[in-house]
Amino acid sequence: MRNLVTGGAGFVGSHLVDRLMQAGEEVICLDNYFTGRKANVSQWLGHPRFELIRHDVTDPIRLEVDRIWHLACPASPVHYQHNPIKTAKTSFLGTLNMLGLSRRVGARLLLASTSEVYGDPEVHPQPESYRGCVNTIGIRSCYDEGKRIAETLCFDYRRMHGLEIRVARIFNTYGPRMLPNDGRVVSNFIVQALRGEPLTLYGDGSQTRSFCYVDDLVEGLIRLMNGSHTGPINLGNPGEFTIRQLAELVKGRINPALELIEKPLPQDDPLQRQPVIELAKSELGWQPTVPLQQGLDPTIAHFRELLAQEASA
Repeated sequence: MRNLVTGGAGFVGSHLVDRLMQAGEEVICLDNYFTGRKANVSQWLGHPRFELIRHDVTDPIRLEVDRIWHLACPASPVHYQHNPIKTAKTSFLGTLNMLGLSRRVGARLLLASTSEVYGDPEVHPQPESYRGCVNTIGIRSCYDEGKRIAETLCFDYRRMHGLEIRVARIFNTYGPRMLPNDGRVVSNFIVQALRGEPLTLYGDGSQTRSFCYVDDLVEGLIRLMNGSHTGPINLGNPGEFTIRQLAELVKGRINPALELIEKPLPQDDPLQRQPVIELAKSELGWQPTVPLQQGLDPTIAHFRELLAQEASA
């Protein structure tokens, strides 16, 4: 199989590239390095089955591939709010371009969609049938609505052109290769704790998230691509934690003496987020295997190494 991975030098994309390469597949990795890093795929540079192309998916590209894993888009609020118009264009034009490529070469396309399509949910936990509660004009809508239109395009291409599509709705994911300035809660807490700073809670820390270790997520993506179910399908860990509980877990591993400070909750920040994964269990035979307490250790080790490199640079 000849695989195109957009966003392949990013956090999730590079772990997917590793799995595909280890399975003996051919991989073309496409990335514009906005949040991706060449270092994430450096172990494959020069390998005969691997090709790295610097390219922005908002511009069309002509390639011959069998499968398209469309992961390109900044996924943390800090990055996608940095240039919200560019974020919306990445989801809309990027997906349109990849669907056009898919149609031209007859490739199956997997869209990395997001739990953000559910917005600040009024239904808890969230099944795939829930249509969401998204503020269309809020500061997060560039990402939320971008992914919603990306899903729409995929299903319209399927209906109009018979395209083979797979749509994954990804819930909070963490693990090695996250960026220290990522702005997501796991990386924020770990970096603050390693620097000996107080851990910042937004609101009172009672809002909940469900954290899926990156290896579990990649396994789910591979099963979805290889299976017969179109989706949308939730991929995430249904174990629900309050943000305060996460902060205590991180503190306990790094420095229990650190204090917690509270700041106002950002606009449209969801109060609850937890996937229903019955569909993934029944259709893909998939469920997460790495509990948060276990996944935090390699994640902390990654950030410890990263901050040590920064300090010595």
